[in-house]
Amino acid sequence: MKLLAILAALGFEQWRAFEWRVAIERGFHEYARALEQRFNGGTRGQGIIAAAIAIVPPVAAVALAWALLDRTQPLLGLLLDIVVLYLLMGFRHFSHAISLIIVALKGGDLVGARRALAAWRGVSSSELSSQDVARLAIERGFADAYRQVFAVLFWFVVLPGPAGAVLYRTAALLAAQWKGVIPGDDASVIARSLEVFGRPARRLLWLLDWLPARLTALSFAAVGDFEDAVDCWRTQAQHWPAALGGETMGVVLATGGGALGVQLGGPVPGIGGEPELRPEVGTGEPVEVELLPSAVGLVWRALVLWLLLVFLLSLANWAP
Repeated sequence: MKLLAILAALGFEQWRAFEWRVAIERGFHEYARALEQRFNGGTRGQGIIAAAIAIVPPVAAVALAWALLDRTQPLLGLLLDIVVLYLLMGFRHFSHAISLIIVALKGGDLVGARRALAAWRGVSSSELSSQDVARLAIERGFADAYRQVFAVLFWFVVLPGPAGAVLYRTAALLAAQWKGVIPGDDASVIARSLEVFGRPARRLLWLLDWLPARLTALSFAAVGDFEDAVDCWRTQAQHWPAALGGETMGVVLATGGGALGVQLGGPVPGIGGEPELRPEVGTGEPVEVELLPSAVGLVWRALVLWLLLVFLLSLANWAP
């Protein structure tokens, strides 16, 4: 039933993306912002209470609804599984965004590619070269595929009904909303307060990320260059900056770059023309436009591998 729900949700999303998904996420962001304004006194304890208020109600409501529907009629429980996954997964968002960039770059439309990347990342891309655009598109693609597909699927399979998928997405959205900054001499009092307040939410996300990030990395290695992927994972992942996702994203990006045989990370133009310095991850040649379809193919092959594993787990559960 889990596999059927996943296949149905993926199929529906590829056929037609849920147009209100952004509005739902924006509504949760507003809810999180209201909780932060109400509870943030700059302490970790207040952050724990606010995080519980933000996450527990939607998870409990979905879990209770699924338990009642599944007990009454399993097909209704399956329908709820499909609906929740359809609302929360964003595979088409990743594939559609990177497809727009591929078409623009292959057509020589660098401005269009920059515009598509800026809309996807929410950051200005006006100073980027075609190589920069391709590199950042692969990085964002790997990150989105992990956050919105693989991690969601992992917790959907592990916990009963769709409660795991709701738990992961609410935790990820909350951690992003309460991100704050790493305290330093130039950090404002408000930024320091938000950093402390949001620490429990970010810690919860780190815990939820630990295993699925590594399983995603293993799947990238299995369907790509295994030796290079594992070597990049072992030597580079821990150096990825905390402000950009820390070791979780370091594991995904380093292994993805190694599996694909390209260099990710490295400096990119920042605000005001100053370069944003980032460590290099992956191995091989710098990213070229021609490698973008290969990155999409790597994610697709990893997803097929996950679906095969879910199928095998389902067979094992059905066996007497």
